[in-house]
Amino acid sequence: MSVSEDNSSTAVERALAILEAVGQRSAGMTNSEISRKLAIPKSSASYILRTLEKRGYLARERGTGKYKLGLKALSLGRGVDVGADLKQAALPVLRRLVERYKLTVHLAVLDHSEAVYIEKVEAPGFIKMDTWIGKRMEVHSTAVGKSLLAHLPGAEAEAIIKERGLKRFTPKTLTTRAGLLADLEKVRRKGYAIDDEENNLGARCVAAPVFDGFGRAVAAVGVSATITQIDRGSIAKIAEAVKQAAREISRQLGYQADSKR
Repeated sequence: MSVSEDNSSTAVERALAILEAVGQRSAGMTNSEISRKLAIPKSSASYILRTLEKRGYLARERGTGKYKLGLKALSLGRGVDVGADLKQAALPVLRRLVERYKLTVHLAVLDHSEAVYIEKVEAPGFIKMDTWIGKRMEVHSTAVGKSLLAHLPGAEAEAIIKERGLKRFTPKTLTTRAGLLADLEKVRRKGYAIDDEENNLGARCVAAPVFDGFGRAVAAVGVSATITQIDRGSIAKIAEAVKQAAREISRQLGYQADSKR
């Protein structure tokens, strides 16, 4: 075996060892922790970690710097693309929500500190929401965004808030850190989030988080409509339906927890 082959073999073994070690720690691991545990020079570990992160096999938390398994690594175990698997599990549930309430329903994920719609089921009728698959939105002013942000580790959520800022879109947008954190606490307590004309005047959205088999909020289901279609008297009823839909999708992704979430 040549020197280059020997080095390549060592790098592959180290990369696999890193994936195995990180996979066993639900809280994630820092570069230093990985280096110590596996006896890999920190510089070598850094290079491998950056490569695995770039390819989607690892994801690095903002704020803590800890690495966790990425979607690509998780998809290998089931032989499917997690994003496609998520949409496949969600679409029938989203359609039932639309049939029941005749309102537009979205599925969103967090990507580079923004909420992104990856699925949409349009409501029947003449009133249409100005949304589309691929639309990117700030997390602090949308219900789907707040559902995702509320269930991130504290340091990661704080890093996103600091990075993105709290831009005002309407007079009702939450633009103070204290105000947003208080709202996120309510989201965790109630199990759903509300965008009450915070992103667009005249529009209201109710959303709930979807969890994967590792207990991570990987998506959010949101019902969007005008403030007359979702009036204050109907928020609680719609919220329960959205939470139920999110629980159903979560179960299909392997999540097991208190059904009252």
